[in-house]
Amino acid sequence: MAEQITNYQCPACTGPLHYSESLGKLKCDYCGTEYEVAEIEAMYAKKEEKSVEAQKKAEKETEQKKQQQAKAAEEGWDTSDISDNWGKDAAGMKSYNCPSCGAELICDETTAATSCPYCGNPTVVPGQFSGVLKPDYVIPFKVSKKEAIEKLKMHYKGRPYLPKSFKDDNHIEEIQGVYVPFWMFDGKASGEASYKATTSKVYEKGDEEITETRHYEVSRAGSIGFEKIPVDASSKMPDDHMDSIEPYDYSGLKAFSTAYLPGFLADKYDVSVKDSQKRADTRCASTLEDALRGTVTGYDSCTLEHKQIDLKRGKVHYALLPVWMLHTKWNGQDFLFAMNGQTGKMVGDLPTSKGKFWGLFAAIAAPMTVVLTIILMLS
Repeated sequence: MAEQITNYQCPACTGPLHYSESLGKLKCDYCGTEYEVAEIEAMYAKKEEKSVEAQKKAEKETEQKKQQQAKAAEEGWDTSDISDNWGKDAAGMKSYNCPSCGAELICDETTAATSCPYCGNPTVVPGQFSGVLKPDYVIPFKVSKKEAIEKLKMHYKGRPYLPKSFKDDNHIEEIQGVYVPFWMFDGKASGEASYKATTSKVYEKGDEEITETRHYEVSRAGSIGFEKIPVDASSKMPDDHMDSIEPYDYSGLKAFSTAYLPGFLADKYDVSVKDSQKRADTRCASTLEDALRGTVTGYDSCTLEHKQIDLKRGKVHYALLPVWMLHTKWNGQDFLFAMNGQTGKMVGDLPTSKGKFWGLFAAIAAPMTVVLTIILMLS
């Protein structure tokens, strides 16, 4: 019976590798690719070398993050509620580092991290649990792993060009639940805006058709308070993926507790409050602009002439939001699926198997060629 090589995964599709005695090589169960044992051992040895560098980098970044946090506070955001004091809970936590993409993951001591959810690297290196900010809030997973798998299967259904490795149930089982870090901003936006507006009416006078246009100058002013404006704090999670699976229902927001972590990984933030400020400001200002514009009604046209928005920055909160993730590789390309762990909303690209595509194309094209030949002969 073939012996399985523990934790070795196929570089092409991340499927498990088994040693084949008949071939004298490692073979992937999913895509069938074969590798020399020495080739895989060399690849993993190189990754292990990177683990030491990743640990040093993580320690350096921790110090930089503390400096960035202090600087953000100087610029108006109140980060006083954010703390790295986990108290007695720290004893039950552990940390992992991915030497491939640099992801820093945390989880409770009962949860094993066997691969990186962001890049699919099968080796994650245990690290020291220190310098980790404790979240203020969490939205617990509502979609179970079983439900997430069923949704993925439905996503795959009816796609004839999909490679076998994507349809394999064992691969789908590798989906991981990850809490993605978010900064949440409180504050107030106030300002004013002026618009050029018009109304038009058409009437007839004798034999002439006359269009009468009236021009108006419209001014609006107001203010709006905002709470917990979310900004993704992980550089590894593509912004378009997170934007696509939002929104989250804040009625499910809970005070953070480590009781929500067992069975799931949590990503540590690597985008500072300062670096998130521009995106937060834009979202807050846009909310007020839309609100002001929404009050300008009864006109045929309306053009913004001037605006002045002022922001009063308040508290910043740190939160973890649930995402089901599945990463895989195909022909050197990365494919990442993300699913909202609260609502089930999903996003992700799918590869195309060229062999299946051209096989089906040939099967369809052959009868069409015969029909076309007959038509030409009759002509």
